[in-house]
Amino acid sequence: MNRCYYLLLTLCFNIGLLQAQQKENTSFKPGEIWPDTDGEHINAHGGGVLYHKGTYYWFGEHKTTGRNGNRAMVGVGCYSSKDLNNWKNEGIALQVEEQDTTSDIIKGCIIERPKVVYNNKTKKFVMWFHLELKDQGYSAARTAVAISDTPVGPYTYLKSYRPNGGQWPLNMQEEWKHKTVKEADLKGWTDEWKKEVAEGLFIRRDFDKGQMARDMTVFVDDDGKAYHVHASEENLTLHISELSDDYLSFTGKWTVVAPAGHNEAPAICKYKGKYYMITSGCTGWDPNAARSFVSESIWGSWKALGNPAVGTGADLTFESQSTFILPVAGKKDAFIFMADRWRPKKPIDGRYIWLPLIFEDEKPVIRWQDEWTLESTFGKNKSQALGKADSK
Repeated sequence: MNRCYYLLLTLCFNIGLLQAQQKENTSFKPGEIWPDTDGEHINAHGGGVLYHKGTYYWFGEHKTTGRNGNRAMVGVGCYSSKDLNNWKNEGIALQVEEQDTTSDIIKGCIIERPKVVYNNKTKKFVMWFHLELKDQGYSAARTAVAISDTPVGPYTYLKSYRPNGGQWPLNMQEEWKHKTVKEADLKGWTDEWKKEVAEGLFIRRDFDKGQMARDMTVFVDDDGKAYHVHASEENLTLHISELSDDYLSFTGKWTVVAPAGHNEAPAICKYKGKYYMITSGCTGWDPNAARSFVSESIWGSWKALGNPAVGTGADLTFESQSTFILPVAGKKDAFIFMADRWRPKKPIDGRYIWLPLIFEDEKPVIRWQDEWTLESTFGKNKSQALGKADSK
């Protein structure tokens, strides 16, 4: 009798646990554990989101436990959702290589900030990410690309390299191309040094082998043109580069933004015909104050607007760092600021900070909210219903 009672009690407990795990989420709770539909904390760090045919796909770094938690021991994870609140684990979209030690993406390399876009011309899904080769620290500074026929993968790895080798940026003055000043000639962080960085000190250094590419994102414009935005020049300067029509390579057309400004973690969106970008400073895993920029053209010139975060915690961007700006499908001018709250000592426990990105006086603004919903922020009847719009 006691055994039957125990088994019944255990069964009821398991059913209750399962029901709790399957309970639908109806709101965003920044900084808390975000369970997927299996009840597990979502493992998609440094991520970006693709919207395609009524479904959102969230791609991010799959972190692990232990001392190698920030290295790519598994690959890039993928989750899917219809409403942005409830996410199904779709598994590993890009798997690291286990056997071939000559592969760029051998287990133990560094894969960061994966972004996936859909190419309407080729009908392919294209993933770009920041790649550091195994056991080389952050010296490789490469960007890498993979491709798939379906949004969830599996993605086939194609190549990695430094972009724009042998190509000058659009805003590089002719006389700067021929300067002979070297790093060794200068003392770092002086006004003279900053001036030389702005006039192409590191661009000339890396001209032949290609420019460094670290923290990155990909932005697809209204006309279908895609752009790769990344931290370069030892994380001192942002580069914006045009991708080819198939999104698999670079055209050689590129520009520099905020030279010597020490920006990383770029995220970009378009609002009322203008381009807005949010970045962070460079303080390693530690948070800092975000920065924002605006431009009439993707090629610049870009004007600094200051910290978009306001209120308590704004000086550290609410203890997070930008990863992506997500347009909400079917809601006009509705954007979500996506950021990560890193946990370098326990990477798998990193938290997600998703907050409404609104515009006030033509400036992006982010305010902290303990809990919020799409409807309470952007309204139920703004434009068409959620899920009607599709990816470009």
